[in-house]
Amino acid sequence: MAQTYTSLTGLLDHGFDTVIDVRSPAEFAEDHVPGAINLPVLSNEERARVGTIYVQQSAFLGRKIGAALVFRNAANHVETRLMDKDGGWRPLVYCWRGGQRSGSFAWMLGQIGWRSDVIDGGYRSFRRLVNKALYDDDLPHRLILLDGYTGTAKTALLHLLAARGVQMLDLEGLAEHRGSLLGAMATPQPSQKQFETRIAAALSRLSPDRPVLVEAESSKVGNRVVPPSLWSAMKAAPRIEVTAPIAARAAYLAQAYDDILSDGPRLRQKLDQLRGNRGNALVDGWFDLITADDKPGLTAALMQQHYDPSYDKSRKMYNPQTIARIDAVKLDEPGLSAVAAQIESLLANL
Repeated sequence: MAQTYTSLTGLLDHGFDTVIDVRSPAEFAEDHVPGAINLPVLSNEERARVGTIYVQQSAFLGRKIGAALVFRNAANHVETRLMDKDGGWRPLVYCWRGGQRSGSFAWMLGQIGWRSDVIDGGYRSFRRLVNKALYDDDLPHRLILLDGYTGTAKTALLHLLAARGVQMLDLEGLAEHRGSLLGAMATPQPSQKQFETRIAAALSRLSPDRPVLVEAESSKVGNRVVPPSLWSAMKAAPRIEVTAPIAARAAYLAQAYDDILSDGPRLRQKLDQLRGNRGNALVDGWFDLITADDKPGLTAALMQQHYDPSYDKSRKMYNPQTIARIDAVKLDEPGLSAVAAQIESLLANL
């Protein structure tokens, strides 16, 4: 009997030993149920070939060739990836809509003796639950935004606070982007669907009875859009603002962004995009600091001449409610620990 889930939490707490996504590698790469492994019963090329035969020749021929490929690939998975599983192993299988691919694979596993089952509706039913949580319903969580100018170590503070038991949502970590023009990381960003899946899964693990700390971001993190239910809650959330001297922020950013600050050609290419907004004179001045390898000087100039003005403009647009301001003298390990302790104390009383 297929497993029917009416809530995202229920699906994520499925109770099976392994979740198996039998869709093609390309489908899996775009998005998948958190924790699932990919055992494709059709490769990308095979899926395209079967689809073409189904449409252009005949549905029967497409199903026949598809079935032969599915069982051949499934047998290979049993002989390789699944050979170490004992008789008590319980797999939960899904494909695109809970149809032939997952049904065939789960049936085969059942014939071996494993207590296999499928997700009713497959990935599409999972995706509907994600959409409901992030597009249709209001978030049940009480958000508090961690605010402050660029370079006030907000992401580092989030993780320090998480280690102290504070609930937090790290959007930059989930989006694999540091949230600014220079924020790209070595790994590519997840797809929009995968970003939303990560958010929904993270929120499902957080209690609505305690505050959730989120870094104050724009509506996009890199090229990924913050989904509407979360964005609405963020805009309405009160804020804790962290401040720090420009020298401390410059030193922190010089270390945190050393990857791109050490890549002169890529850095120039990124900053060149700001000529239309900031003018040639400012950008040329930044290029001179790049040539001189003055990373603290460059980060200080970027904050004073670009990031801070953008931040001030954004604050006027949203007119946020700031419930506390915390001044950090330094952004080194002791300084950040002291700030984290103050934030933890504030949240305990909210």
